[in-house]
Amino acid sequence: MTSAAAFLVGFCGLALLVHVATATWVGVRLRRAKGNEAAPGDWPAVSLIRPVAGLDAIEQRTLESTFQLEARNAEIIFCVASPSDPVLPFLRLLLSRYPQRNARILVGNDLGSANPKLNNIVKGWAAATSDWIIIADSNVLLPPDYVARVLGTWTDDVALVCAPPIGDEPKGFWAEVECAFLNGYQGRWQYAADALGFGFAQGKTMAWRREDLDAWGGVSALGSEVAEDAAATKLVRSKGKRVRLSAVPFVQPIGHRTASQVLRRQERWAQLRRLSFPQFFVPEILTGAVVPLAAGVLGLSLIDAPLLLPIIGFICCWIGAEAAVCALAGWTLSWRSPVAWIVRDVCIPVIWMRAWLARGYEWRGNSISIDAARGASPDAAKAALQA
Repeated sequence: MTSAAAFLVGFCGLALLVHVATATWVGVRLRRAKGNEAAPGDWPAVSLIRPVAGLDAIEQRTLESTFQLEARNAEIIFCVASPSDPVLPFLRLLLSRYPQRNARILVGNDLGSANPKLNNIVKGWAAATSDWIIIADSNVLLPPDYVARVLGTWTDDVALVCAPPIGDEPKGFWAEVECAFLNGYQGRWQYAADALGFGFAQGKTMAWRREDLDAWGGVSALGSEVAEDAAATKLVRSKGKRVRLSAVPFVQPIGHRTASQVLRRQERWAQLRRLSFPQFFVPEILTGAVVPLAAGVLGLSLIDAPLLLPIIGFICCWIGAEAAVCALAGWTLSWRSPVAWIVRDVCIPVIWMRAWLARGYEWRGNSISIDAARGASPDAAKAALQA
């Protein structure tokens, strides 16, 4: 076997080994954690900030789940940027439906960064009265033990606890592809990195001790990057602290998705990863099945080895490992899942290349230019949002 063939076949085998190992490790870890109920305990009072923009049937469920938390001492703050947002009547209805909960709505926008979500959160952080603050996206379904699950992860060397979203309740094939990206790909890699001590912040859930972030520049310090979770990761690491993931992730109901919605969202996230963590983004093209399989096929072709059985074996092992992690973790798994995983892996190199070429994206009606937003001053941030 030539050195080139050996390298290509070796890379293919190594990629398959890493895929199977991370799937097994994450699946077993999450299965064990899922079986352990969070102890109720006397958790400290928390302020729960939920930035909201717009409303659909799924978010009616996820927003109402806020009022069903076991943590009765939680202060609930809904942040809405625009006074004309259609979510406001529904939020007022929820407040009237649960008068016993300490909940309020704050309306207004602070154009202090190029991040619309962060601009919406600033007023909530300023108004929060608790020493512990959890920021939870509006499309995450909060289980009753949410606060216990998040705070129960805390240790002395941790400054931020996060949780990746796990897609559930897909309706249609492209919703299954969305789950494939969120669960067996991004969720698996995030929990694998967390196990190695390299936790990355995920904006869907971010739990802070207020004194920490205030001492490091306050919530506005998260505007140093276009994405607040990237800024949070860098900030925490620069202070010698750790980002950790909660023992279990939390569900994001998916509903219906179109191909355009899924691919544009993944391209946006890829652009942000490329901008904030280029050293980790560069090898992302190698993480799906396509490049390792192509390398293995090319390597075997160089030595005129049979191809059919190795290709079938590689695909079966790759899909089998992902099926195992989904089954162990209780993630979405159906007869369409293998096809969705293949489509996702075919899309990964395309999204990776587009992330290098694109110079902006749209988020909830806001057109954002990455070049204008990077390191933007408040005036430049406003221009970036309107670019």
